[in-house]
Amino acid sequence: MADDTQHGISRREFIKKVGYAAGAVGLSSTLPNLVPSARAASKKHILIGRPAPMTGAVAAFAEPSPWLDNMAVAEINREGGIYIKEYRKKLPVKVKIMDTESNPSKAAEVGSRLILKDKIDFMYVSSTPLVVTPVAGICERFKVPSVSTMMPIEMFLHGGPYHWAFDASPSVREMLAAYIISWDQVKTNKAVGLLAANDADGIAWANAASAALKPAGYTMVDLGRFPGGIMDYGKFIDAWKKEKVEILFANLSPPDFIRAWRQCYREGFIPKICAIGKAVLFPSVVEALGGNIGAGLSTEDLWHPSYPFKSSLAGYTARDLADAYEKASGKQWTQPIGQFYLSYEIVADALRRAQSLDKDIIRRALADTDLDTIGGHIKFSEKNVAATPVGIIQWLKGKKFPYTCKIVSGGMYKEIAPEAKLRSIPELQEKS
Repeated sequence: MADDTQHGISRREFIKKVGYAAGAVGLSSTLPNLVPSARAASKKHILIGRPAPMTGAVAAFAEPSPWLDNMAVAEINREGGIYIKEYRKKLPVKVKIMDTESNPSKAAEVGSRLILKDKIDFMYVSSTPLVVTPVAGICERFKVPSVSTMMPIEMFLHGGPYHWAFDASPSVREMLAAYIISWDQVKTNKAVGLLAANDADGIAWANAASAALKPAGYTMVDLGRFPGGIMDYGKFIDAWKKEKVEILFANLSPPDFIRAWRQCYREGFIPKICAIGKAVLFPSVVEALGGNIGAGLSTEDLWHPSYPFKSSLAGYTARDLADAYEKASGKQWTQPIGQFYLSYEIVADALRRAQSLDKDIIRRALADTDLDTIGGHIKFSEKNVAATPVGIIQWLKGKKFPYTCKIVSGGMYKEIAPEAKLRSIPELQEKS
């Protein structure tokens, strides 16, 4: 960066201070005489409910929690919290994280508990239909404003229509467009083998692929949906070999993809391109494959340190956020930190404009969001969705960490500058 200081705090100071826990931030003790004492005593903070897959099949999404949550909340509470007109004072924000275990039934249970027992003021939920869809439904039932991220908007809309729930996430249609741009960079026979489970993610991806690939000149070998958790992918591999598939396109949970990709290697099926939705968003999953077999995999780029966006809470850049996470955790940056953080920007902005804890007033403020965030501009449509920028990355062997990633397609977003061209997996293996 040319300028190392934003909004009165240097990058070095920011990285040092982001470890602050939300509870360490003080709040104003001033209580105007116009506020009835009983009412003032009855509300000491604003409570955000946060159902998250801390364990289970999609737990990789939650790796940055609670570090990211604490850091974002500390930023919101830096000057005492958010002013609420009916209390004539600022109230600090607190977040209650509850584990959904990557299970839709558990997610619904957790959402209900946060609303009925904990009396939350706002819900933030993220990370695939396994978590978001049931919680969004609960919020509609009990009329609680909510925002979600890392939930492709087509999958979100499938559970609607929504009045109380809002989603700021990438679009499957735009992800497919970005994938095709990257595939066109490698010479192939354009035969695509599809591997998608029989869940909301898999069905949406299969339908989108079916609509998008043929017009782009690609053919698809699709043996149909299958239950998650299967142990043997032999019939798929045999079909891909028979049809001379050179592009494997999948949308799977991390455990399912790890099993499938290892079996591909064992049975000698190494396509030129392996593009995997959901499973390999995370460096930890690529490393878990073992050996060098993660090199060359590509996936959607939901957020990246090179994105040219800044925090509306403190003014720092996407790169600053990634560096802070790596310094605090000792781990490699991961895409959810940007998506999680932008959600807190949305929550804070809506509450600041609402200046109220009346849930309908908050909902109307949320609907009126028009905000630049660390993940791009957020403005919700009449269907309560806002598409966030998305490109494609490819995983390559790294130096600081076992793997690094390069942006190979900016898709439909000119703000996303490609850093390299997609390379075929056999080419990378020959040079390794």
